[in-house]
Amino acid sequence: MSPRSPSSPDITVLADDIRSGSRAALARAITLVESRRADHQASARELVQALLPQTGNAFRVGITGSPGVGKSTTIDALGMYLIAQGHKVAVLAVDPSSARTGGSILGDKTRMARLSHDTNAFIRPSPSSGTLGGVAAKTREAMLLCEAAGFDVILVETVGIGQSETAVCDMTDFFLALMLPGGGDELQGIKKGLVELADMIAINKADGDNIKRANITAADYRGALHLLAPRSEHWHPPVVTYSAMAGSGIAELWQKVVDHRRAMVASGEFAARRRDQQVKWMWTMLEQRLMARLRTDTSIRAKVKKLEAEVAEGRIAPALAAEQLADLLK
Repeated sequence: MSPRSPSSPDITVLADDIRSGSRAALARAITLVESRRADHQASARELVQALLPQTGNAFRVGITGSPGVGKSTTIDALGMYLIAQGHKVAVLAVDPSSARTGGSILGDKTRMARLSHDTNAFIRPSPSSGTLGGVAAKTREAMLLCEAAGFDVILVETVGIGQSETAVCDMTDFFLALMLPGGGDELQGIKKGLVELADMIAINKADGDNIKRANITAADYRGALHLLAPRSEHWHPPVVTYSAMAGSGIAELWQKVVDHRRAMVASGEFAARRRDQQVKWMWTMLEQRLMARLRTDTSIRAKVKKLEAEVAEGRIAPALAAEQLADLLK
């Protein structure tokens, strides 16, 4: 084993601190996972491996929704409800745009006013990895660290769009899609792929004058779901209404998450889905390592630049260039 860098942490001590519930140690560990330094990455792998026996028991819930739907307010209300029920809640984000913007959850923390000040909650933005695969991989590692630190509910927020929803779905047990009261044209604009991923659709802002519209929208979504094959034969995604601002419907919303877990565990699908996710995770990490080698290996980088130039100038077909790049990694 190569000697540890003087700035690398003592993994045994850090792991013990995380197991004891130290928030400072958890924050340091996630920073270690996010680091691009080779020695830090090696330490992070060692740390996650050491903590693996303490992981896997949490509720992993993905939450998505368009801007303005009230994700932050929902997470704040749901998180505080769960803490009142005796849970410890961690909030993580997957944001493929974070390399440019810094990740919107940084601003969202101001809209999670209660949760961000509660000692039984931990809120962490996504790293600025520049690629969705990198962000998702770091978020998965952070999720395991949070579980090892005693957080038994992990809420993974997707603040990006499109592919980030699939990434979050692939790392969680339950995928919640938040919608606004609307119907009609709004309903027709829904992404079929998102509805097919969702384990539940929840219509927010069902309060005051919006209650009737929310109920109509919920009925429309129920009709739309009947036209699609559910993800699991053991669970048909429900459509519920709630108000994050008023706090109404939050308990019922969470009960659906609990019901889903019971159904999935009883059928054996819960364990099967976790196993599939682990294998997908392995391949994602492998792809990330291979791409990192192409970018950083000095003996390869010059050849990569040369092939890029030849492809750009039309002197070599992209398929042939890709084959030559693959040969460099042998």
